[in-house]
Amino acid sequence: MNRTLYSTLWWLAMPAVLGRLWWRGRKEPGYRKHWDERLALGGPVAGERPTIMVHAVSVGETRASEPLVDALLLAWPDSRILLTHMTPTGRATGRDLFAHHGERVVQAYLPYDTGAMTARFLRRHRPRVCILMETEVWPNLIHACMRQGVPIVLANARLSERSLKRGRKAGAVMAEAARSFTLVAAQTDADAQRIASLGAPNVVVTGSVKFDIVPPPPALEKGAWLRARIDGAARRPVFLCASTREGEEALILDAWQRADKPAGALLLLVPRHPQRFDEVAQLVQARGMRLARRSQLDENAGAIDADVLLGDSMGEMFAYYAACDCAYIGGSLLPLGGQNLIEACALGKPVLVGEHTFNFLDATCDAVADGAAVRVRDADALVAEAARLLRDDAARAVMGAKALAFAGRHRGATLRTVELVQRLFG
Repeated sequence: MNRTLYSTLWWLAMPAVLGRLWWRGRKEPGYRKHWDERLALGGPVAGERPTIMVHAVSVGETRASEPLVDALLLAWPDSRILLTHMTPTGRATGRDLFAHHGERVVQAYLPYDTGAMTARFLRRHRPRVCILMETEVWPNLIHACMRQGVPIVLANARLSERSLKRGRKAGAVMAEAARSFTLVAAQTDADAQRIASLGAPNVVVTGSVKFDIVPPPPALEKGAWLRARIDGAARRPVFLCASTREGEEALILDAWQRADKPAGALLLLVPRHPQRFDEVAQLVQARGMRLARRSQLDENAGAIDADVLLGDSMGEMFAYYAACDCAYIGGSLLPLGGQNLIEACALGKPVLVGEHTFNFLDATCDAVADGAAVRVRDADALVAEAARLLRDDAARAVMGAKALAFAGRHRGATLRTVELVQRLFG
């Protein structure tokens, strides 16, 4: 596929793309807002400050961008950040994370990658540099950046073996995009080798900026408040299942009901996608388990009298980690690729993962090798290992200390990335 065919396919698919956007808005109204931005017909305008564009497609990339955005604003005090997204949950996460920066961080949806739209978007905002987070390779955006003289950085870059195969199937369009990167700051040696094999000319291993994320004190305070509501008059063991995906919750709930677990143990279940909160609540209730919902707890709430607490809120993952005793990182019991385990390790929590972690393979394997995480084969093994940790305070403390050490040992990627970006401007 070349870029002309790629662009043609985008235009042919546009009615279906917009229809799907409207359809998704039934459950998530944010998809029906800011359509002018998605078509490069509106949104914020270029201000007097020089603009640094950072594209963070959804929640995970937006949270990962936090230390980088903060460092960029510090390095260029006269600039602003244009933070772009593709999902309303990513946009909401960015609004919460960066509200304290005021007008120095503005947000918009990145237009669809048709060529004309992305070129118009860049002319409107005139970014000094375009920074794409992790895996966000948009051929027409990259081509438009080249034509307008905007350096392109792929930051915190990762590429799994599965994604590499898809990239090679894309042919010329992906090879052209890879060759056009001014700089690739890769998470690991393996990521760097895979990205370079697509033709990227300037690939440097910097590590993952996610290790540089600092748990915000308000989130820790909220976690302590939530834990007090869970414990009530007597401490209850808490097993968190974080960022779970479709199909996993049913497996976990059934295993939890079968398991020999500590008395009073609470299952804290946090689905990754907010549109599934009600669906997961129904799964809990269909099994006759007592359910409490985070969204229904106010500041004056008493003790939580439930078997399962549903984390149906946005932007509180650090609070959930702070409130738990050990955590499973979702998306790994089924072949979905897993999620980021670094935040849990940064809070010194023992981590459990399934066998399917190909999206975060190196970090997960390193955590397992360091004793910060344990890999399990299925839901029953997951719950059995969680029950063991919940009973054994000493084992949990040792594993938690190893998790903290693992997180601390890999910090520094943000500074290395910003130094590389600074070199682009002499």
